[in-house]
Amino acid sequence: MTQASAPGRTTPVDMSHRQILEALSGLLLGMFVAILSSTVVSNALPRIITELQGGQSAYTWVVTSALLATTATTPIWGKLSDLTSKKLLVQLALAVYVLGSVLAGFSQSTGQLIACRVLQGIGAGGLTALAQVIMATMIAPRERGRYSGYLGAVMAVGTIGGPLVGGLIVDTPWLGWRWCFYVGVPFALAAFVVLHRTLHLPVVRRPAKIDWLGATLITAAVSTLLIWVTLAGDRFAWASPTTLVMVGGAVLLGVLAVVVETRAAEPVIPPRLFRSRTITLATVASVAVGVGMFGASVFLGQYFQISRGQSPTMSGLMTLPMILGLLVSSTVVGQLISRTGRWKRWLVIGSALLTVGFALMGTLRADTSFVLLGLYMALIGVGLGMTMQNLVLVVQNAVGPHELGAASSVVAFFRTLGGAVGVSALGALLSHQVTGYVSDGLTSLGAPAGGTGGGGLPDVHALPAPIRAVVEGAYGHGAGDIFLAAAPFALIALIAVSFLREEPLRSAPADPQPEQGRPEVAPGERRHDVVAVDCTPARSRPARGRLLRPGRRQGAATRSGRPGPESGRGRSGQRSG
Repeated sequence: MTQASAPGRTTPVDMSHRQILEALSGLLLGMFVAILSSTVVSNALPRIITELQGGQSAYTWVVTSALLATTATTPIWGKLSDLTSKKLLVQLALAVYVLGSVLAGFSQSTGQLIACRVLQGIGAGGLTALAQVIMATMIAPRERGRYSGYLGAVMAVGTIGGPLVGGLIVDTPWLGWRWCFYVGVPFALAAFVVLHRTLHLPVVRRPAKIDWLGATLITAAVSTLLIWVTLAGDRFAWASPTTLVMVGGAVLLGVLAVVVETRAAEPVIPPRLFRSRTITLATVASVAVGVGMFGASVFLGQYFQISRGQSPTMSGLMTLPMILGLLVSSTVVGQLISRTGRWKRWLVIGSALLTVGFALMGTLRADTSFVLLGLYMALIGVGLGMTMQNLVLVVQNAVGPHELGAASSVVAFFRTLGGAVGVSALGALLSHQVTGYVSDGLTSLGAPAGGTGGGGLPDVHALPAPIRAVVEGAYGHGAGDIFLAAAPFALIALIAVSFLREEPLRSAPADPQPEQGRPEVAPGERRHDVVAVDCTPARSRPARGRLLRPGRRQGAATRSGRPGPESGRGRSGQRSG
């Protein structure tokens, strides 16, 4: 007879707290790497773009290209996690990230750097999606808030450490900005080794029928939209035939993607998920949070260095209030959700704080008090810590186990999509506003419009004092404008989460696969036969496709809780991965 699992847990993954932490350590390292890939360049970008002779468009696309690749590949990684070994996939994502990082360090132009950032983004997409899926496989929703707090803390450390490390690297003459891309490689290799030794999950082999046509159409639609947002107002007018063609093309591609996904046997983004009000509202909130999180915050380093004349290192230090707010709120709220099982109040409070924080940051100018600026950033950080991971938790709690990977990746997909659109749109807005403010300022001085030294990012330290004051004021005012533009998106997130119906978090982790022949269950419905405590004696259960617990040989149970040899397969074809 198979031994009964611990009370409240019915899952093929029966792990102790220590085993979860051991496996989680590799996942957290992987997430740290994914965050580092974006944050380490935030304060180094002004120097990188200047040395590679790029402009504001290149500045935006170095960030957007990675976000676009992450966006396009996140649902593919999530879908693959429902079909094959999660451990193998996360190690593959780490390998892709390492390759992209090394190549980015050798870039000789902004075009090469953007291409390498795409490769980095593909790896980061896998790490972002798979970390959430693997956590959901190991940990019950009721307990997941506690461990999500650890994830939030690592995200905060990565966000704190990234700009600081990037700034120090750029300010160290014998290193140079190329080491901003090399610095994540050791962490990725360490995560690869740790995951190989500690992550042991049951592997469910299903035919990998990925809807590649749907994935291609989704990528093409998103790319066309982002290219239009980036170039409109610079290369062509917002209201122009080119705009009509590009927007119309993006809409057409999006419609085709929906049609293909609806008919596909294994859709990348299953349309049926959106029949659930919980998933639809969480997706809307994720897009809005992504716009604010990526779109506005990514330009803080540029503001501090150009408008305030700070070094890359100091720019990183000045963002500490926002990151500490994220660290504290994600950790504390995660613990509270685990204890109470109540999550809606924190999503509402977090979204409200985001709205207020972005609105206050809309008053940003070149001479804004650092005390006020720190308070505004802290509000944004606390709001992000309450919303980001908990939106994923809400969606995971609303779906059946066989759609866990797809559902988790949907939230990450739309959050990153919102970020990519936000970076492109707000970057275009910033460029337009700065150009206007600089032109007005130079006109008032009687100086020529080209007095800032060309179309690239200015080196304010090399400008004459009167022109420098104009440029600093223009970038300060422009930064305030993009935060003000981000505030309505945070308000949309607040409205969306207010209409969420709070359902108690389950006390059992997700079973990685439904048994053969079970009927499909609509998203949001309960699967009591999966999540309930199963106390039925093994001999009286149906013999069909029983799942084998890791650490238990077929016909015999081990007491260690650790995975047994790969030869110990159940009749369903699972093995420890």
